[in-house]
Formats: sequence, structure tokens, C-alpha cells
Amino acid sequence: MKIRRNTAIILSLIVLSGLPVSVTGPVTVQATSSTREKLNRTQKEKENLEDELDKTQDNLDQLEGKRDTLEKELKYLNAQLSAVVASLEELEAQIYDKEGEIAETQQALETAREKEAQQYENMVAVTRCLYEQQNDSYLTILLTAESFSDFLNMADRIEKVASYDQRMLEEYQENCILIEEHERRLQTEKTQLEELQAKAEEEKDKVSDMINQTSGAIAKYGDQISSAEKKALDYEAEIRKKEEDLEYLKKKLAEEIALSQAAANGTWRDISEVSFAEGDRRLLANLIYCEAGGEPYSGQVAVGSVVMNRVLSSKFPDTVVGVIYQSGQFSPVGSGRLDIALASDKATESCYRAADEAMSGVTNVGTCVFFRTPIEGLSGINIGGHVFY
Repeated sequence: MKIRRNTAIILSLIVLSGLPVSVTGPVTVQATSSTREKLNRTQKEKENLEDELDKTQDNLDQLEGKRDTLEKELKYLNAQLSAVVASLEELEAQIYDKEGEIAETQQALETAREKEAQQYENMVAVTRCLYEQQNDSYLTILLTAESFSDFLNMADRIEKVASYDQRMLEEYQENCILIEEHERRLQTEKTQLEELQAKAEEEKDKVSDMINQTSGAIAKYGDQISSAEKKALDYEAEIRKKEEDLEYLKKKLAEEIALSQAAANGTWRDISEVSFAEGDRRLLANLIYCEAGGEPYSGQVAVGSVVMNRVLSSKFPDTVVGVIYQSGQFSPVGSGRLDIALASDKATESCYRAADEAMSGVTNVGTCVFFRTPIEGLSGINIGGHVFY
């Protein structure tokens, strides 16, 4: 949520204006330039902080949006990884089953080959028995037949035994060929499954890398979000502090306005009643230099007149030194600029002339006892870059 609180400080001021006049009679005044400058500066700082908070909040919203997008992408990648892992498990199960089938086929092939070898040995034995026996040759066996019918039957049986053995051998050989073809087919299928497995592993590694990268990006955005949130909290704390400062300054301003009214309605001395100390002229000229050194001569006289008006008022110190060094009244005093100017007497000739005029009782701002750079809602006598009231 963007925070934008433009607090308008509305100042209703009643100011007397005119050319040089005497410093008698009622006058309406407001507050010191120092307090108003602080109030204006604090308000500006508060608004700047609110702008920075808005920017930080916008940045935070963008970071959170990017993080949300990445989290959705991560969710998709995790689902994709789960699918790849499931596919890998399925392929591994198929490969395991295929290896089992291959092992069974190889065992069957080994058994078939053993039977083939055994059958071959049986045929060799039969052949050896029929043709290689010294005493009982095939012909001798036939001649031992008691009749021609027995002879034919015996020859037929021998022929059937030989044919059976030959047929069995051929069957075993054909069976071996079929088993070998089945084994080759299984090996081919296993190779294909292993290739699919390798591709799945590559996909798994690829998705895992993407997950790691996305997780790293999310962590990075998380750190940036934490930093932005902390910055936003800091800005909010500073804004609260500025609001407290504004309340304090407004309260102080109200007190000064009351003091100003009291001064306006209080008693005033005549310039002839003022006793100037040694160094007052130099002090006033250098204050004029700090406050209005770049202003036209009339602006320099006006600053000197404000100081002298305060000296004449019963509500302010009755000396030039007392007025200028009164706590929190003139910003060059608080910042140290006046001391620097006094150290080398930076006041120009026109600043000294303005001081002399003011100390003689001349005023071009009537009975105004305050001045500052213009702000909205403040009216008065405008001379150069200042408004006098």
C-alpha cells in the first residue's frame, strides 16, 4: 500500500506592512524563522521519506511478483521432475524384468544346447552300435531274423530309431535357433530401454539443474524482499519520527506565536533608550551578511531592522548580543556560520551600512520581528528572497 500523506501547514498571518515607521503601536507576529525553517524542512523530509517508502513498496511488490512467478515455475519443475523420476522407475523395472527374461532365455538356451549335445551323442552311439560293432553289425542283426517278416520288422524298427533320433536332433537345433533369436530380441529391447533410461537420466539432470537455479533465484529474491521489507520498516519508523518532530515543532510554533502576540501587544522602547556595546555593530553586520549577504541592500536593512525591533520589544532580550544569540532564533548561529564570518569579519560594506541604519532606528519592515524564506500560506512584506512578518 502506498503511503502518501501531504500534510498542509496552513498559516493564517496578519501582518502590518509599510515604509519606515516608528516602532510604536500594536503589531501581529508569528514565529521565529528558525522554527519555521525546521518545520518546513521536517515536513519536506517527511514527504521525501514517504516518496522513498512508496518506491520501496513498488520495488517490494515487483520482487514479490517475480518470486511468485518463480515459485509457480518451481512447482511445475518439481512436477516435471516427479514425472521423470516415475518414468525412470518404470524403465528400471522394465529393464529389471527384461534382464530376468534374458537370464531365463539364456538358461533355456543352455538347457536346449545340452539336450542337443546329448541327442547328438545318442545318435553317434546308435550309429556306432549299428555300424561299428565288430560282432554284431547292422547286417548281422538283420540276418539273425528267424523269418523274412522278422527281418522286415527289425529293419523297420532300426530305421524308425534312426529317424526319430535325427528328427529329435533337428528339433533341438531348431529350438536353439529360436531361443537364440528370442535372446537377441530381448537384448535389443534391453538396449532400447537402456537408451530411454539414459535420456531420462539426462532429462532428470536437466530438470534438477533448473530446479536448483530456480530455487537459488527464489532465495535471492527472498533476500532482496527481506532487505526491501526492512528498508520499508525503517522508512516507516523515520516517518513516525518525523511526525513526532512535526508535532513538537507545531507545538513549539504555537508557543512562539503566543510569544509573538504577547510581544506585539507588549511595551516597546525607543531607539534612544538602547545602549550599544562594543562589537554590536560588527556582530550585527556579520549576521546580516550570513542571512542576506546575497540580497539587495533593502533586504539587508530589513534583516537588521528585525534584530533591532526585537531589542526594542519587552518580550525579547534588550541587547543586540542577547537577541542574536537567543537560543534557536537565527540559523547561522546554530550552524556556526556566524562564528566563521566573525572570525575573519566577512561582512561587506553594504552590510555595515545596513547595520548602521538599523541601529539608528530605521526600519523598512515596520514592527516585524521575524523573517524567513517564503512558504505556502505565509504572507507579509516581501523583500528579496525573504518574507518579513
